[in-house]
Amino acid sequence: MYKNLKILDEKDKILHEKSKDATFPLSEKDIELIEDSLEYLRLSQDEEKAEELGLRAGMGLAFPQLGLLKRIFVISYMQEDGSFIEYTVINPTIISYSSELIFVEEGEGCLSVNREIDGIVPRHARITVGYYDIHGNYKEERVREEISVAFQHEMDHLEGILFTDKIDKKNPYKNMDIMRSI
Repeated sequence: MYKNLKILDEKDKILHEKSKDATFPLSEKDIELIEDSLEYLRLSQDEEKAEELGLRAGMGLAFPQLGLLKRIFVISYMQEDGSFIEYTVINPTIISYSSELIFVEEGEGCLSVNREIDGIVPRHARITVGYYDIHGNYKEERVREEISVAFQHEMDHLEGILFTDKIDKKNPYKNMDIMRSI
């Protein structure tokens, strides 16, 4: 049940620590956290349910945000038709990335950052990621645009990096003119 999730705030030191590889088979607790996280993300993207349940909208959640330094994250992305594209990503590595840089026009958000943030985060428009699924099967996925941003954002969490760390403090909109907004 998603109500069991305790999402850490950016002030928590664990969010700035590097995660260790997850081992297979995953524990029942890990599988339960994955399922609860996906449920939370699906509910949070349904405006009516999110308001009713008091949830902040999100499309990704990494284990460090739940207090566990394991290289696991989930993404749930609601499409136009209301269906979801979902990923459970374990021990990911970026295989390749586009030279084209993009940024989220209205700014990135994070379930661990409960404040308005000015600035942009440069991200690769497309990346190919190697990772393991919940059963320990190796996969490669080429993702683009919003999903690419989400993968990079969640992979940063696994390295102990928050999106706020990637915004230039002196010039929060630095190089905006050489990137494409999405």
